[in-house]
Amino acid sequence: MRKLQNIMITGGCGFIGSNFIHYLFGHSTSGNEAFTDSNFSGKVINVDSLTYAGNAENLKDIDEAFGNGCQDKSKQRYFFEQVDICDRKEIERVMSQYDIDTIIHFAAESHVDRSILGPETFLKTNIMGTYTLLDVAKNYWKCSLDNIRDDVLFHHISTDEVYGSLGETGYFMETTAYDPRSPYSASKASSDHIVMAYHHTYGLPITLSNCTNNYGPYQFPEKLIPLMVLNMKEDKALPVYGDGKNIRDWIYVEDHNRAVWQIVKNGKTGDKYNIGGENEWTNIQLIDRLIEIVTNLTGKSEAKIRNTIKYIKDRPGHDKRYAIDCSKIKTELEWERMMSFEEGLLCI
Repeated sequence: MRKLQNIMITGGCGFIGSNFIHYLFGHSTSGNEAFTDSNFSGKVINVDSLTYAGNAENLKDIDEAFGNGCQDKSKQRYFFEQVDICDRKEIERVMSQYDIDTIIHFAAESHVDRSILGPETFLKTNIMGTYTLLDVAKNYWKCSLDNIRDDVLFHHISTDEVYGSLGETGYFMETTAYDPRSPYSASKASSDHIVMAYHHTYGLPITLSNCTNNYGPYQFPEKLIPLMVLNMKEDKALPVYGDGKNIRDWIYVEDHNRAVWQIVKNGKTGDKYNIGGENEWTNIQLIDRLIEIVTNLTGKSEAKIRNTIKYIKDRPGHDKRYAIDCSKIKTELEWERMMSFEEGLLCI
């Protein structure tokens, strides 16, 4: 039985990771008490190198309540380690120092545009960083095909982008063949394969999840929703790739994290689960809705904001449509999306 007591969260100061840590400690970043049901009582060790997208301030309240601000250090449950996941010696130290029994691997370079301009960082972090974590975990937990363990776990967070692009119909399933189209998605596809290889070759107990587009609090403003909202508030141009008709499926970050926790607790070892919002929007439809929300909240002129929409040259390899079939996790683990898109947009 999985211990789930000393959990290493990689990339815990980033967008999804920091929301997940809040969830574990019963703090909802949306203010919705329905998202505070983790019932976790162990320790969290947040490993983050604090790149541009990582912000320790995202977890200031957690650190004050459960970390450095905890007056009784014997009851401290949150620990932060500024460590690069590619640094093998430091990862070995953290594993040993905290006797890690669970790794939930969020850390990744994830912005497609940046991967096109500079793929090397993506290959290093997403492939070699994942390899380092896997190999250290295998050795520390003494995993092998002759020593199958069920008390430890490595959970890998991945993306639906590894599957490539869909046409007007159909959905990505767990059995969909990989067909990545960008350096980012190719690096994540590679890390997925390495995770599975460590399970089949070395007996490392793993689970893996592929999720659609997330949105919510603490998201770095290079991604579509926070970028557009910020630009609207600051009267800046709203850049739209191509004709704006690329389709994405959106899920609120706390719904994603609830799914991850269900997989970590109850998912089948060696299995993968797709997580989706069943909530498809074209980019231009989404921007139109964001304009309506921002004008209602700020009193800005809707017509003036719409005039700032600027169609720009499409990016290379731009996938047309993503859509997830999440029936497996709904059926096997009884997970359901709880936050409606309209409600979630008001929480960003």
